[in-house]
Amino acid sequence: MFVDEAHIEVKAGDGGDGVVSFRREKHVPRGGPDGGDGGRGGSITAVANAHLRTLVDFTYRAHFTAGRGGHGQGKRWHGKNGADVELKLPIGTTLRNAETGKLIADLVHPEQRVILARGGRGGRGNARFATSTRQTPRFSEKGEPGEQFRLKLELKLLADVGVIGLPNVGKSSLIARASAARPKIADYPFTTLVPNLGVVRVEEGRSFVIADLPGLVEGAHHGAGRGHAFLRHVERTRVLIHLLNVGDADTDPPHDFEVINRELELHDPALAARAQLVALNKLDLNPPEEKVTAVEAYLRDRGYRTFRISALTGEGVFPLMAQTAELLESLPVAPVSAEPTPEIKEREEPPQVVRLGEGRFQVSGAQVERMVRMTDLDNPEAIRFLHRRLERIGVIRQLRELGAKDDDVVRVGEIELRFVE
Repeated sequence: MFVDEAHIEVKAGDGGDGVVSFRREKHVPRGGPDGGDGGRGGSITAVANAHLRTLVDFTYRAHFTAGRGGHGQGKRWHGKNGADVELKLPIGTTLRNAETGKLIADLVHPEQRVILARGGRGGRGNARFATSTRQTPRFSEKGEPGEQFRLKLELKLLADVGVIGLPNVGKSSLIARASAARPKIADYPFTTLVPNLGVVRVEEGRSFVIADLPGLVEGAHHGAGRGHAFLRHVERTRVLIHLLNVGDADTDPPHDFEVINRELELHDPALAARAQLVALNKLDLNPPEEKVTAVEAYLRDRGYRTFRISALTGEGVFPLMAQTAELLESLPVAPVSAEPTPEIKEREEPPQVVRLGEGRFQVSGAQVERMVRMTDLDNPEAIRFLHRRLERIGVIRQLRELGAKDDDVVRVGEIELRFVE
C-alpha cells in the first residue's frame, strides 16, 4: 500500500531524578553528600532509509515514546540513560510540527539523521550542590521532561523527471515502455491511484528516475481528483514531460495543456516555470495530420519542444528519453535546504516577565521554565536555591520593577509560584 502522508506523536524520555544521599561508612565521620545524578532520557531520531517507499507503517502505529532515564543513587551512582528510538523513514520525507507547521526535517540523503525530540537531562544529585559554604545540601533536582511533539509526515518522491497530464493520456504506459516499472494500466480515468517510479537507462552510465504523477485535473490545487495527494510529488522534479492525447477525436490538446499548467502554477508558481518537454501521445490511433501539426505549432509558438510518440508501440519514446537525459545534464541540481545538525542549539532568549493583572505575573523563557520544572517544590532548601538562581538571571528584578509584592502569583509555564522577597 502506498501512503504518502501520516500524523504521529513523539515523546522523548524524561530525565531521571537526582538523589539526596550522604556517605555513611564505619570510621568515616562527616562523610558528606554522595547523591548521584539521574540519567538522560532517550531521544527520538528520524533516519532516512533508502529501502522504504511508503509511510504505511505509520498508519498502524502513531505514538512513539523513548525510554526514561534512571534515577540517581547513593555513592555518586548515576542513573542509566534512557533508550533512544529511531524512526526509519523513506528518503524524501518531510516532517513538520503539526500545530505550528514549522519544518523540522527534510530527509533527502540516505542515512541522514535528525533528532525530532530530545530526551530530558537528568537531575543533579545533592553531591553536585556541595560548596565550601553549603557542605550538606539536602536537595536535588528532578529530571527534565522530554520534548513532545505531534508531527505531520509527508513523502515527496525523489524523481528527476515527472510525467504529467490529464487522466488517460498514457502516463503509466510511458513509464512501462521506458523503464522496468509495471504499473496497472486500463482504459478508464484514475487507473493510477499511486505514483509509479521507474529508472530509465538511456545508455551505459546514463540514467534517471522517472515518475508518473496521477490525479491532475482542473481544480487539482483545491483537491479535485487526487490533486492534493499528488501535486506535492512534482515539487522535487527538475524536468516535466507533459503528455497530451492527440489520438482521440474528442480531445482538445491545447486546452488540456493550459489546464494542467494552470494547476501547477496555482499550487506553486515555480512549477509552471520548470523545464518541460511535450509529448504528443497515441499516434498509434492515426490522428489527422492537420490536428497534430496544429498542436505542434501552438506549442512551438510558446517555446516548447514537442515529440510525437506512441507509448503503446514505443514509437518516438527513445528520442524523447534521450532528450530528457540531455536536458537533465544541462540543468543544475536543485540545492537542498540545510537543516541544523543536532549539535547546534538555538540561543536561548532571556526570560520575560509580563503583568497579567493585580497580583498576577507570567514568566516565560525556556531556561527559567526548565529551572522550575526540575526543582523539587516540596523542599524548602530547593526553593531557596531556585530563588537565588532566578535573582541571578534577572527574573526577581523584573518582578520587583513591575510591582510584585509578597504572596503575588507568579506563573512559570503551567506552574504557579508565590512571590517572596
